[in-house]
Amino acid sequence: MIRENEDNHILKCRQLLHQYIVDIHVKIETERLIFIRLNQSKLRFEEYIHLRDAIVDDGNTTNIGRLMILPSSYEGSPRHMYDYAQDAIAYVRQCVRSDLFITFTCNSA
Repeated sequence: MIRENEDNHILKCRQLLHQYIVDIHVKIETERLIFIRLNQSKLRFEEYIHLRDAIVDDGNTTNIGRLMILPSSYEGSPRHMYDYAQDAIAYVRQCVRSDLFITFTCNSA
């Protein structure tokens, strides 16, 4: 239902709107991380071989702490970035034969 004569006060307060958007984004990311942390057993992350290799090779379990593995569906995780890199390499291999492969990095802070 569209109300023609009523103003949206949230959109008129620009800085407040920006703060609201940031707060909601942080809340969503926090909920996603809590879900991943609480459902590690359901996501079957205990089967990853890297943790077992670290325990077998080092034998020192005091340095490991509590491991929380982020899935590739979580944006910004190492697995997510690795999947993006693999997709880019597969795209270049299949579709485009290029002479240069240019990459760039930026500081997100």
